[in-house]
Amino acid sequence: MRFSHLVVVMPAYNEAEGIAGFIDELRESLIPLTEELTVVVADDRSTDDTARVLAALDGVRVETQSANRGHGPTALAAYRAGLALDPDAIVHVDGDGQFLGEDLAAVALALARTGADVVHGVRGGRTDPWFRRALTAAVRALVAAAAGRGVPDVNTPLRAYRPAVARALVEAVPEDALVPHVHFSLAEVRAGYRVRYVRVRSIPRRGSSATGTMWGRASRIALPPRRLRAFARDALRETWTWSLRPGAPLRAVATTARASATRTP
Repeated sequence: MRFSHLVVVMPAYNEAEGIAGFIDELRESLIPLTEELTVVVADDRSTDDTARVLAALDGVRVETQSANRGHGPTALAAYRAGLALDPDAIVHVDGDGQFLGEDLAAVALALARTGADVVHGVRGGRTDPWFRRALTAAVRALVAAAAGRGVPDVNTPLRAYRPAVARALVEAVPEDALVPHVHFSLAEVRAGYRVRYVRVRSIPRRGSSATGTMWGRASRIALPPRRLRAFARDALRETWTWSLRPGAPLRAVATTARASATRTP
């Protein structure tokens, strides 16, 4: 099965060293699957040469953010820009290139072949620092307790969506959400969406510097940096406030998202 129009959306911040090669690789893997492929990059006001590198790439749409807002809001901006192009499938991946192009193709193919509403790329062999993996595990446990079942990789940035489902989720989550994918994962379970999981490989961030991350590289940092500790605290508070506590606003996402996806062809 071939898509008519497949859109890849990615947030990026200071990824000049690796983003061009990553986009070339994902194009090579995805072009055989679709009649038209569009790559949309939401640049979170990078301070390196990311903007110049992207400007030199043919066929890449760049959405430069009005201010540096962080990963979550930039990811949501990327989704909105991609959905505006009216694709028949949308794939989200981070601009740091921690996945292989062939695994993006595997996730997209699973969406086409299984009839799923969403497909998650479940990361194996993660090279992230231990504290990032521990944070993911803690959030996964919270989501499992709230939803009644576990989600293998609750915050994975590699996902493929039917546009109606992605639109319903994006519209329901606050524009400044720090961890939109955590909210998405919880809402998907509550809404009864057909979610499929594909094992993918996690590789080191492309590029030799650590300027594109808030936590640095695993080989040089043994303890969570202060900025990441603050982020983790704020993200957990946000998840509790918006999605987990009794009466949380996003508990209504299940009903809203399912209804929206049903109405949208």
